Amino acid sequence: MPASNLHWRTLRGFVTAIALLLISIAAAHGQSKTLPPNTRFFVTEPPSGAVPQVESLLRQGKLKDALLIAAMETIPQAVWLTSGTPAEVSTTVASTLRQAAFERAIPVFTLYNIPGRDCGSYSAGGAENTADYETWIDAIAAAIGSKKAVIILEPDALADLPSDCGYDPTKVNIAQATADRFTQINYAVTTLETGPQTLVYLDAGNSHWQAVPIMAQRLVQAGIQQAQGFFTNVSNFNLNNYESTYDTWVSDCIAFGQDAEQGGWRLGNYSYCASQYYSPLGTVDPDNIATWIYTDEWYQQNMGIAVPTTHFVIDTSRNGQGPLDASIYANAPYTQPVSVVQTLTNGNWCNPPARGLGTHPTANTKVPLLDAYLWVKTPGQSDGTCDAAGGARAWDYQVYSQPGWPTNSAGQAVFDPLWGLDDPIAGAWFPQQALDLAQRANPALLP
Repeated sequence: MPASNLHWRTLRGFVTAIALLLISIAAAHGQSKTLPPNTRFFVTEPPSGAVPQVESLLRQGKLKDALLIAAMETIPQAVWLTSGTPAEVSTTVASTLRQAAFERAIPVFTLYNIPGRDCGSYSAGGAENTADYETWIDAIAAAIGSKKAVIILEPDALADLPSDCGYDPTKVNIAQATADRFTQINYAVTTLETGPQTLVYLDAGNSHWQAVPIMAQRLVQAGIQQAQGFFTNVSNFNLNNYESTYDTWVSDCIAFGQDAEQGGWRLGNYSYCASQYYSPLGTVDPDNIATWIYTDEWYQQNMGIAVPTTHFVIDTSRNGQGPLDASIYANAPYTQPVSVVQTLTNGNWCNPPARGLGTHPTANTKVPLLDAYLWVKTPGQSDGTCDAAGGARAWDYQVYSQPGWPTNSAGQAVFDPLWGLDDPIAGAWFPQQALDLAQRANPALLP
């Protein structure tokens, strides 16, 4: 090993050890918000569709399937706050905190009310404007007060900025809408983090979306320094090793771009960072983690004395079997053309079949900087209609169809050929998907 390389490794190891020691000392003196490894997360009330499904399965004599759905609802999940007046959301938060205290557990709140939510797609909605949103945030912060809570702040809000939405610039002031988005997130972080036990995590998309440098830049601009950290994989399906590696790189890149060594040439230059799509040291394939060694090597060679300190959490509610490989639909009996398979690939985030529940929520992750695995997305709730009309599906019905499938263009536009039915709207209970997730859970729900 060259002497210079040995010196770098020794120096970085020493700095890392000192940084971790200081962090542990701060935590011991109550100066740092943490999720201890033995954290108990709050088990919410079952979604409205879960209990009727269990009752229906029991009436059909499908005892094991009924037990699977029931077991799924014993796992801690996030409470989603998606609308309502300030008074209404305050009541919901206060009620949840009381129930969590009874369980001696920590609630996870997912805030999903940002103006222009979901680019106006399946989950469109949100507050009318910045002022309304800030008032809504004020109500949540006041309701939490000094109690302990985890906040998942606005999924997709940073990975899918207004500038990414493809808006018509003659109808939307895209630059202003994007600037407003950062103003809204900054306000939410600053306000919510005033709670002495409120841990706020910001959106970082997932490992198969925005590149590491882009996400690092956006997180810094959104106020990641004031937050506990960031989250990934919400409502998605990427495996834990992909997400934790990607997240570690994002944390690395943030540290890299804030390091003032060597004259400060790297300050603010997050674009220099390697990613899941590119490394100057070798070809990186976002779908093949074996190739990610080249990005790992880039960080090993370029971090200098910068030490990553930005924490993160991962949504594992539906990643037990990993993401859907839409290329299977190119094979018999489906034999779909390349253009269709590409559309299915682009829409594989939307109610993909044959997935499974993933790692159960825990703060005992044994991964540096990974605060917790959480079930953020409510398993069993639809992502949306997932149809051709919304752009998530395409299908050549002349090549493959089934009896009972629609034969006219209007019916086919709102049909999901992957499930063979019309999917429920976003947020509605999807019983077929709920049971499929429970049956394919990894780890298994039942012995």
